[in-house]
Amino acid sequence: MISLSSPKILGKEKEYIDECLQSGWISTSGPFIEKFENELSKYVGAKYVVCCINGTSALQISLKLMGVKKNDEVIVPTLTFIATINAVFYNNASPIFMDCDEYYNLDTKKTINFIKNETYFEDGFSYNKKSNKRVAAIVPVHVWGNAVWFDELYDLCSERNIQILEDASESLGTKYTKGKFNSFHTGTIGKIGCISFNANKLITAGGGGAIVTNDKNIADKALYLVSQAKDDPIRYIHNEVGYNYRITNINAAIGLAQLEMVDEVLKRKEEIRNFYFNQISSINGLELASVPCYAKNNYWLNLITLSHNYKHNISELLNKFDENKIQTRPVWQLNHLQNQYKHYQKFNIMNAEKKIKSSLCIPSSSHLTISQMESVINILKN
Repeated sequence: MISLSSPKILGKEKEYIDECLQSGWISTSGPFIEKFENELSKYVGAKYVVCCINGTSALQISLKLMGVKKNDEVIVPTLTFIATINAVFYNNASPIFMDCDEYYNLDTKKTINFIKNETYFEDGFSYNKKSNKRVAAIVPVHVWGNAVWFDELYDLCSERNIQILEDASESLGTKYTKGKFNSFHTGTIGKIGCISFNANKLITAGGGGAIVTNDKNIADKALYLVSQAKDDPIRYIHNEVGYNYRITNINAAIGLAQLEMVDEVLKRKEEIRNFYFNQISSINGLELASVPCYAKNNYWLNLITLSHNYKHNISELLNKFDENKIQTRPVWQLNHLQNQYKHYQKFNIMNAEKKIKSSLCIPSSSHLTISQMESVINILKN
């Protein structure tokens, strides 16, 4: 099987795991947790990092830290993995679904239009004209590693007191090269950013996620909450409802070893991207999905887009790849169409509905060989 996006053991993972086992530090305490957080902080250029069991828990806690409360509303893209939306629901808030742009990201122009024309500002907060509920936050997702364009949206959200939580689960290593946030890593622009270290991500910890911020108070409260809100760990005094969300020392050890090799992974990802681009550009009716010109992409996952000139549809391609033991996948079901979220507000969604009908994710693991990529291309050609 040629997998879609699977991890590669790159460096000192086994050495660090053995160290954990020999020391007995295998759970939610141990030196590798702090080491991983410190190195990740340096890499992305944020002051503070708090690691959790996964990206979803990071999103859930981050929304809570931003003050999202019951009956609040949160602006989200419809085209994203459902964890982003579930995190809103876990905080008893409601999603407002937005369309995607040409890069599959949150359509910032439509979102700005919504904020300007469909909300009102009163007593320091923005409220939805339709529901009269507070619009407390927005969660832009850097899908496939593509950076969301922030300049105008950031300014408007600052004016309207709408907190920005960046879902950078898929975009570790992506950095802006233009605009007011030139040289910023994704995940470091909003009040809080979240990263995932699931097995299919750019680097993995076998699981795990991170809360990234430049606000010490947020970082301190995040650590408190993900560690069961312990006020007195000896007498087991807990003055708030906490969560068992702290990353384990073993996961952090794997993550640290992977992070030490991240530049090598990014280089290989770009080589894979270039190979696909050169090959697919010659196939009538197919294109490799474009990436933003205003950022250096991590090329986490590659997608092809089909036009009417191509002789097969997505379902036929999925079946053909499956027959040849090559893992591909369509774009996620749009979240405003998911059964549990159908009744929530959506705003002018058009492009996303077209994207899911014409897009397919193709193998993008950093350990792909030329032969394996040629197998993908041959199916697309033949």
